[in-house]
Amino acid sequence: MALLELDHVHAYYGKIHALKGISLAVDEGEIVTLIGGNGAGKTTTLRTICGLMRQRIGHITLQGKDLTHYKPHELVSRGVAMVPEGRGVFAKLTVTENLEMGAYHRSDKAAIAQDIQQVFAIFPRLQERRKQVAGTMSGGEQQMLAIGRALMSKPSLLLLDEPSMGLAPLLVDIIFETIQQINRGGTTILLVEQNAQMALQIASRGYVLQTGEIVLTNTAEALRNDPLVQRAYLGLE
Repeated sequence: MALLELDHVHAYYGKIHALKGISLAVDEGEIVTLIGGNGAGKTTTLRTICGLMRQRIGHITLQGKDLTHYKPHELVSRGVAMVPEGRGVFAKLTVTENLEMGAYHRSDKAAIAQDIQQVFAIFPRLQERRKQVAGTMSGGEQQMLAIGRALMSKPSLLLLDEPSMGLAPLLVDIIFETIQQINRGGTTILLVEQNAQMALQIASRGYVLQTGEIVLTNTAEALRNDPLVQRAYLGLE
């Protein structure tokens, strides 16, 4: 049984048909990526999974249980965490306070403190800036903080929306290495990323979206070698 399954999911922005029968699966322990151009429906797919949007048709299940009627904060308690595009850190709170907010639904104070130290082990730069107000940090540091905050909820499924957006190449490499490290630690990841080349290097499988529909799915290696994918998304001729 897949950890996450979408079965013919349709979603709308008003009268705009944004998702047109999306079906996909993410197995436990995988990194799966969604690639596609702007407006393809990648972010909408993530927002629908985590309850920020509601599908009109279709089903979304986590470990076989229907997620349809859960509110976003309830899904966090069930093991779904999302790092949104644009990071969305609490700009006026410190790094440590942001991480504590990621564990808002937990009451195990000793374990929370231990998990903060684990985040610092993954992102040593956050430990150096643990007392710094988040809004004064660089974009790369805020992205680290957004991922760390999501990890504080102890998710079984981590949704990442454009984690490399706006980052310098060196920081992009660090973020993608960290995503792999988090996955090796047992967290399943569904990744939306404009940098399709990088995404397909770390993912096991991928789905290609166009105007709200899945037009292609295969292993990441097969997608990297697909001439259509190379021309449309990898910048290769």
